[in-house]
Amino acid sequence: MDERKFVEECERLGLSLDRAQVAAFAAFEQRLYEANKTRNLTRVPRAECASRHFLDSLLFQNLIPHGASVLDIGSGPGFPAWPLACARPDLRVTALDSNGKMILFLSENLLPNLEAVLGRAEDAQWRNRFDVVTGRALAPLGIQLELSAGPCRVGGAVVPMRTESERPIQDFGLLGLALEEVVIHKLPGSDAMRAFPVYRKVGPTPRAYPRRWAEIKKQPL
Repeated sequence: MDERKFVEECERLGLSLDRAQVAAFAAFEQRLYEANKTRNLTRVPRAECASRHFLDSLLFQNLIPHGASVLDIGSGPGFPAWPLACARPDLRVTALDSNGKMILFLSENLLPNLEAVLGRAEDAQWRNRFDVVTGRALAPLGIQLELSAGPCRVGGAVVPMRTESERPIQDFGLLGLALEEVVIHKLPGSDAMRAFPVYRKVGPTPRAYPRRWAEIKKQPL
């Protein structure tokens, strides 16, 4: 990782990292790609890790309030959960994934403000607990919103990580969500554009949602 360039890009995103944080990012990259030799955790080449994993995870950090509790659904080996927790120690981040291999790796690389949980978003224990719910490459947008609405508290926000070409769903009152804005960012080091639709949780999500995974896949909202 080119640490100087990484620090500069983080500063452009409004983040001032100290030496310990930069060293932590470098160490996490080393452990990720060492483990990847036998565990198949990521397909992103190591040369692109800083951009496609770390910076991509931090593009929307300014949309997350200070001190917020954050749920990352489908975190995989820790994106965006780990970079958010490392760069923003004020946050309390929970990484949720149903893949034991991914959660095992992340549990070996925790931070004081990061927990890794093996489970599914459909589990009732997650309801109304988080200020911000997010997820990267999780599912089609309608499915992601159904999985994300329940865990988000009223007044909080669901902020999916999507591509610019997607058209955000304007009205999702069925889940208690209202589209507030769509923030677009360019991924540093590439021509790729990222879209972050911000859905405000304006009312409670009916207990019927999220449905069982088989129902969600069979008939997405």
